[in-house]
Amino acid sequence: MNNLYNEVNREADDSLHEECGVFGIYDFDGNDVASTVYYGLFALQHRGQESCGIAVSDTNGPKGKVILSKGMGLVNEVFTPDDLEKLKGNIGIGHTRYSTAGSSTRENAQPLVLNYIKGTLGLAHNGNLINAPELRRELEYTGAIFQTTIDSEVIAYHIARERINSGNVEGAVRNAMMKIKGAYSLIVMSPRKLIGARDPFGFKPLCIGKRDNAYILASETCALDTIGADYVRDVQPGEIVTITEKGIISDTSLCLPKEKEARCIFEYIYFARPDSIIDGSSVYHSRIMAGKFLAMDSPVEADLVVGVPESGNAAALGYSLQSGIPYGTAFVKNGYVGRTFIKPKQSNRESSVKVKLNVLTEAVKGKRVIMIDDSIVRGTTSGRIVSMLREAGAAEVHVRISSPPFLYECYFGTDIPSREQLIAYNRTVDDICKIIGADSLGYLKLERLSEMVNGLPICTGCFTGKYPMEPPTEDIRGEYQA
Repeated sequence: MNNLYNEVNREADDSLHEECGVFGIYDFDGNDVASTVYYGLFALQHRGQESCGIAVSDTNGPKGKVILSKGMGLVNEVFTPDDLEKLKGNIGIGHTRYSTAGSSTRENAQPLVLNYIKGTLGLAHNGNLINAPELRRELEYTGAIFQTTIDSEVIAYHIARERINSGNVEGAVRNAMMKIKGAYSLIVMSPRKLIGARDPFGFKPLCIGKRDNAYILASETCALDTIGADYVRDVQPGEIVTITEKGIISDTSLCLPKEKEARCIFEYIYFARPDSIIDGSSVYHSRIMAGKFLAMDSPVEADLVVGVPESGNAAALGYSLQSGIPYGTAFVKNGYVGRTFIKPKQSNRESSVKVKLNVLTEAVKGKRVIMIDDSIVRGTTSGRIVSMLREAGAAEVHVRISSPPFLYECYFGTDIPSREQLIAYNRTVDDICKIIGADSLGYLKLERLSEMVNGLPICTGCFTGKYPMEPPTEDIRGEYQA
């Protein structure tokens, strides 16, 4: 098994990480879809920059023939125009991936394509299963041979196995969902169908779009906007949607009562693009509201409010709107550095923040600055940014965080380390403030989270230790991450 956290890399980049983006399209007019999948993945690049892939099939061609292309790197690095030209087919799925362990290899890139007794199955998965190890062992003891170390392959195997005794592939997906536990949004491609499924708690987002005579499934609505598709609706938590030439068939038999749903709040705080709308709530509006709540609950006299790019910007604007303190730009971000990049060696890791961000000295010199960021994990990055502001001449630096303190691990796809590595574990806010070198520190109050997303049921496990389902007995975080 891979070591869960590579400490050199994690300390060099002390920030949250998203997991994956998924995209699927079925064009009923028979047009090739590879270029559309490419641009859809391009819009979802923020959800993962380590690997990506596209699988397509021609519903009017030989049944079960799937063309797959995948590789390590960004979407525009992996695919050339010639690559896309070879991907002929009117049904396709795509995936862009971030891994939390040492399993960043081409073998673990998605989509996964399986050939089995009933034909061919393609799968793209965003999320993390908490019972992946036991399901994997169960399959291995019955002769399954795994090609990857990710839980997505466990899901694919279970769907393939269930398909043998199910009347259709959507029934196999439903039966597999009854066995798997955790966070997942799935897009499954069979020779004549495109299927989307979301775990009953709704941890990960998934929406439906339409463009001309084609239906689309995507992690976020920003991908629909990019390809010129109209938003139709979100896939409900627990719902399975099957797209065929006859339209959309919905199965809601696995849906939970609304009050039991548990969306990941970090989709709204950090992961999603601000121009996306998830389950009816605008990500941008949620971040504005977070900033306004911080201004209400943790006010301070200052001359300037700034955000740490990118997710801190909207919250900083919200703080400014509520407090009346001017909003400004204090940081210049290197546009060619994504959320992950080749990090300096451990001996030089203090430079990793400066590779990504520079401070505008003339904007902050002599001023009392309120700095808004989305979270503090270990505190190393926050401390360096505070130090950079002081070096640039800021008179005071007041830090405000648009989430509550991390006190517990996450088992459902957010890259939060063990409790002992969290700066807030066994420390007071004053302690943390001193460690990062700020003049004051304020976090978003826990009770504000639901208000921030218009009352949608959310998961607060990483703040409270109260998880929507029983956590695993063995620590599997990142071990089989999609």
